[in-house]
Amino acid sequence: MFIDEAKLYVKGGDGGNGAVAFRREKYVPFGGPAGGDGGRGGHVYVVVNPRMNTLAALPRKRHFRAGNGGHGGNFNRTGKNGRDIYIEVPPGTVVRDAETGELLADLVEPGQKVLVARGGRGGRGNARFATSTNQAPRIAEKGEPGQERWIKLELKLIADVGIVGVPNAGKSTLLSVISAARPKIADYPFTTLEPNLGVVIWNNRDMVVADIPGLIAGAHKGAGLGHDFLRHIQRCRVLIHLLNGFSPDPLADFEQINLELELFDERLAAKPQLVALNKIDLPEVRERWPDIRRALEERGQEPMAISAATHEGVDELIRRAFEMLASLPPEREPLEVPVYRPKEQTSPFEIVREGDGFRVRGERIERLAAMTYWEYDEAVARFQRILEATGIYQALLDAGVKPGDTVYIGDRELVWEE
Repeated sequence: MFIDEAKLYVKGGDGGNGAVAFRREKYVPFGGPAGGDGGRGGHVYVVVNPRMNTLAALPRKRHFRAGNGGHGGNFNRTGKNGRDIYIEVPPGTVVRDAETGELLADLVEPGQKVLVARGGRGGRGNARFATSTNQAPRIAEKGEPGQERWIKLELKLIADVGIVGVPNAGKSTLLSVISAARPKIADYPFTTLEPNLGVVIWNNRDMVVADIPGLIAGAHKGAGLGHDFLRHIQRCRVLIHLLNGFSPDPLADFEQINLELELFDERLAAKPQLVALNKIDLPEVRERWPDIRRALEERGQEPMAISAATHEGVDELIRRAFEMLASLPPEREPLEVPVYRPKEQTSPFEIVREGDGFRVRGERIERLAAMTYWEYDEAVARFQRILEATGIYQALLDAGVKPGDTVYIGDRELVWEE
């Protein structure tokens, strides 16, 4: 089964907790703090595996979680880093944030990878908090939670040549003739429901050809699974526009397909096209060929007539496709480049009324709350100082918080006291 889309949940590992420990050895009565840091949580990467052709393996597993970092230990021992996770995808995979749609990566080279969920940093042990005035701190940090998100994967086939045309134009038959590909072929529209790839070898050269299922009017809007098919043409450098010679109006088909290409992506309409009228072995098609050729030449094309069934003209078509490819620049321009924008400089927190209390929202303060050891008085006092230093304490007073009210920060429920 050819699967070219997948939506996955990815989560980086949580950082390990820092330790509260003290050096206890014979003849060393005041050894000082010796709690080690927690290890980093594992990262989640998406990496290109050149042996893969589809995303078929991914829907069977939609959740990917990296390993958590190990906790810090005594004697300043640092916890072990969490295990990284690698999600393998075929070349040509586009990675997007599922919520915003923003491009994260366009992966085309073997071994190319992108970090999609960062592991949380390990919490600091109490040895990190020792100062000249507090030489025996009973304070440490819990590990930072790992990043989590939903991502969307889209496969765009990497092919040199794409065969486009209306349904039943003979695209699959042509691919089966010029390569070793064996697509499903039948004499009815929409026989092909998924793209097929084939490798064509000619004079010790090779090119990858993609048979794109038939396009219909409205394909740019998704009609007839148009979006699913059209994106596979975007990476092709040359298009073979195959016309159905037995169609009532091949010229109207030609104009309609080109319109759909332009409406979906104006760059598709600018790609070099090799126009070929198929089914020239039929007497009625051969009879109307001169008129069709003349009309296409008036449109700036150099059309040719072929028969995929009898192989007439197919060798010439392959030769011209190779020549057209050779005349193009070897480098493919990237279709889209990820843009990394700094986060907008908004207020680092906000306070909203929630039920019988107040909720404090803010990425930094919620992360700090998750990393606080609430069972240690010194850690609680440190968090209180952070509230005052960041202005959250005063903002809560301004919002009308009173003793006994509940203050929600992340997953924590705190009771306000003077």
